[in-house]
This record gives sequence, structure tokens and C-alpha cells, in this order.
Amino acid sequence: MSSDDDSQNRQAIPSIDRLLGAPSLEDVVAAWGRESVRAAIREIQARIRAGEAAVENDDVESFYRDEIKRWLTTERLPGYRRVFNVTGTILHTNLGRARIDEAMLERVKPLVTQPASIEFDLSTGSRGQREEAVCERLCRLVNAEAAAIVNNNAAAVLILLHTLARDRNVVVSRGELIEIGGSFRLPEIMEAAGCHLVEVGTTNRTHLSDYERGIATDPALLLKVHPSNYRIQGFTKEVSTKLLSGLATEHQIPCVVDLGSGALIDTSQFGLPREPMPNDALKNGADLVTFSGDKLLGGPQAGLLVGSPELIDKINANPMKRALRTSKLTLALLDETLKAYEDVEHVRNSVPTLRTLGISIGELQSRAKLIHSRLAELLPEEFSVDIEMSEAEVGSGAMPGDNIPSVAIVVRGSSNSATQDLFARLRQLPTPVIGRMFKGALYLDTRGAEPLEDFIANLDSLS
Repeated sequence: MSSDDDSQNRQAIPSIDRLLGAPSLEDVVAAWGRESVRAAIREIQARIRAGEAAVENDDVESFYRDEIKRWLTTERLPGYRRVFNVTGTILHTNLGRARIDEAMLERVKPLVTQPASIEFDLSTGSRGQREEAVCERLCRLVNAEAAAIVNNNAAAVLILLHTLARDRNVVVSRGELIEIGGSFRLPEIMEAAGCHLVEVGTTNRTHLSDYERGIATDPALLLKVHPSNYRIQGFTKEVSTKLLSGLATEHQIPCVVDLGSGALIDTSQFGLPREPMPNDALKNGADLVTFSGDKLLGGPQAGLLVGSPELIDKINANPMKRALRTSKLTLALLDETLKAYEDVEHVRNSVPTLRTLGISIGELQSRAKLIHSRLAELLPEEFSVDIEMSEAEVGSGAMPGDNIPSVAIVVRGSSNSATQDLFARLRQLPTPVIGRMFKGALYLDTRGAEPLEDFIANLDSLS
């Protein structure tokens, strides 16, 4: 590099503060954070001074913008991004599970941006109960006497076991010793809660007599786990909640049912089997029922416990409850979600998960035609773009093996590498599009292509 070039490059080193305040970098600072961008600028300027980089055009800010983004991409982890989930898995654990309705979010905004009566009784002027309003609404919906809320369903199971069965035995069917996401297993959760597992029955068949033999170990409770993330078919047998609760009552111990996913409406209306509901389990004699907030319920991540006031009081008195409590945002969103279920006629339109499950094939085909037309224009001739009937799954450990009809855009490249490259390009769009690869083809399930106008406009960046 000549001395003139070196001098020109040194002149192209504006102050860090000037760059941080440049309008052209506002979105980069907002996306990555001020200090991360500052670190990137320092590194780039050090390379310029060392002669390892050069400003090759007159637009200094544009040069810095490109170099900053390149450095951040390799040296920093990106933050969370909104994506289009067109994987065909409606409740995708890796993509945030249930979506929250925008109108609901708007209604709770004042509660999280301003002080709110989260633990304050406006009638008495004294401290109030944090979950009282949400629990009261939940109890009305599922016909329960009492309720408690923690940060997810695994936490709900953990705290009830720690509260009711620490240092004691808990009887569970071998066919219900589930593994949940992230390789966490029910036996490990029980161990963390200080319980001793007593397995009864076999993987595929468990009889009431097996539980009766388990009673001989003097258990603290009988635990029934709904297999919401797997299914055993064929020569099978399980004991109903009604029979199990009768046995528990006979021996004066609690019967606890972990429903996992949980649903507050009859899922058969979506062409799916009827998922066990909390009010079903309570009606059949369960003393406590646990389920998730962000699966079939369609709300924020939370663990819900409903049932016996005596047992709920014990759980609320456990010091662990404070460690597992939910945020004010979760409580506000959960309350709005539960409120939507009070309007039976319109709940399918108010809760995005239910809305997505209820989209008609006709609407999906209309979506597919528009997406197909745009992709056919944007992609080179080496790609074929087709519309195919497909199936979507509920996902996130809900209703395994029970899928609903759907419509997908199927893209095939002239080679597997071409299809994989397109898969990667879609993930780099302004709003990343997350599809799924299957047998060498890229599938984009149209149930997740919403809002449709935004989805199609976003594809234009492929050109």
C-alpha cells in the first residue's frame, strides 16, 4: 500500500461516536446492541491502521456498515428474530411454541410498561395475592376449587412432587415414564424433587392390580402421566383416571394427573382425537392436575396446577414456589388467553393456535396458489415449485401421530445442494422462513404463512 493510500485510509477513520450515531447504522445498533457495534468498529479501525483493510469506495458509512455486520455475524451470537414457521409443526418448541394474539399483547402493554396492581389489593390498600385473579378465572373454566401457576409444566410437576412426596415413594406406570424436551426425563425430575420412583406394570400394559401392589410400598401419591409426546399402539392397557383415583381414595393418598399439553376445548372439532382435558381429569376424581400454558391452551409459557385447595395451599407454601413463579407479563397474557375461552363462540378466532388448527383446506389452497406464483417468478429454472397435499402436526409433545390435512409448497432443485442452498437462503431473509427438508425436497407448509401478504412480500428478497 502506497503512502497516499495509507493516508487516505487513515482519513477514512471517523470517530466511533460519529459512527454509532450515524442514521445508516441505527438498525444495526438496535439489532446487535451498542457495545457490540462499538467492539466491531474498534476491530475494523485497528485493521485499517494495520493496513489489513481498506476503504474501497467513497461511502465510508456504507463500508463500515458492511464490515460491522460481517464482524458481528462471526464474533457475536445474534439475538432473537421473528420467523415464519412453515415447518408443518404448529407448536414448534424451537420456534417459541404458541403465538400470542396481537390484540391481547396490546391490551396487556400498559400492565408491563407501567406500574400495575400485580401484588396489590386496590380495595384494602394492602399487599395482594400475585396469581389470584388468573387462578380464579382458571378455576371457573375447568371447574376446579383451587389453582396455582409456575413457569412451565415441568416446574409444576417438580414442585408438587417436592411438596407432597419428598423422601417418599411415588407410584408410576412404566409406560408413562416420559422424556420431555432437552432430554429431561420424568425419573430425573422425580429424583430432583427428592422422591423415590416405584415403577409398576410394563411398558405397554399396566393393570389396576399393578398399582395395588405398588400401594404396599407406602407411597405419598399415585401419579398418572398422559403420554402427550408419544404413543404406544397394539397390545396395550392403561388404568383410567377414574379407577386410579378410586384406589387412591381407598388408601387416603392423592391421585395426581400430569396432562402435559392440556386443552380447554374439544380438539375433535379440528379433525383430531379428543385430547384429555383438565376438567375431565378432575371430574374423574384426580386430586391435582397439571398442564402447560403454551401448548394446546395457546397462551404464554406457564405450568398450571388445578385441584384440591388443601394440596394447592401446601404447594403455595413451599419456598420453591417463589423461585418458580411467573413474570407479570406471563400472568397478564395468561389472563387474556383464559378470558378468550370465556367466549366459546369466538375463542377459535381469538387464540392463534386454535385459529391455525382451524384453517380450512380451501383457504390453504388459496394461499398456496399465491405463494406458488411468486416463488415460480423468483426462483431460477433449476427449481421446480409444486403444490401438494400434506399433513401438519400439532407438535411440542401434543397429540403424537395425530396430524391434520394441510397444503404445502414443495420446492425441488436440480441437485440436493441447490435445494439445501435455497433452504439456507430462506433462513437469511429479512424475516427468516423456516421450512423443512424431506426426501431431498423443501416443504413450506402454508398454515404458517401468515400474515400472507407479509410472507409473500418477504420472499421478494430472494430476487
